Amino acid sequence: MKRSGLGVMLLFRERIPADWLPKVKANLPAVLVDHAHLERKAATTALNLEKFRQLFGQVHELNAIAIEELQHFELVLQLLRRRGIPFTEPRPSAWIKGLMRAVRGGIQGQVIDHLLCCALIEARSCEKFQVLGEALEGDDPELASFYRSLVESEGNHYATYLIMARHIDLEETDRRLDWFLDLDAELMRQPNPEPILH
Repeated sequence: MKRSGLGVMLLFRERIPADWLPKVKANLPAVLVDHAHLERKAATTALNLEKFRQLFGQVHELNAIAIEELQHFELVLQLLRRRGIPFTEPRPSAWIKGLMRAVRGGIQGQVIDHLLCCALIEARSCEKFQVLGEALEGDDPELASFYRSLVESEGNHYATYLIMARHIDLEETDRRLDWFLDLDAELMRQPNPEPILH
């Protein structure tokens, strides 16, 4: 996937597990509930990043992300209502927890690592929404179209978070990105029985 505006590629070091798509397709109601919670959390995360002085100049961009994520949250809630699926509690993601546990202490390290975790979550979402958009076309055209419609915004959010981190410290961001890509690969290889997006 291209980093918008950066002219380089983010090369994940581990593919989506082979069992992910069949598991997701067999449990779409649970996946949609999970997706709703992910959009809600993405909005609050963007707002929480505004507390860091390193990002005071990016508050407008972070607000724009938060607003878009809330719009996506509402769209998923509408899908749930139309399909008679109750909005229930979130399921934990070992992959996201694994990324977030690696965030360092110290303000600057914490900000860069948070931004990189956000970037990777958005990048994996972009990747998986593309897969779902193709895989659901024959079985669920509405959902296929919905996931295709989200791909561009997820890619833009990924690029925005990565650019923010690189503006703070280019060399440190690239070093930590390399480290997080190894961690992502390790986490992706862990078995995950839950029917969730991540």
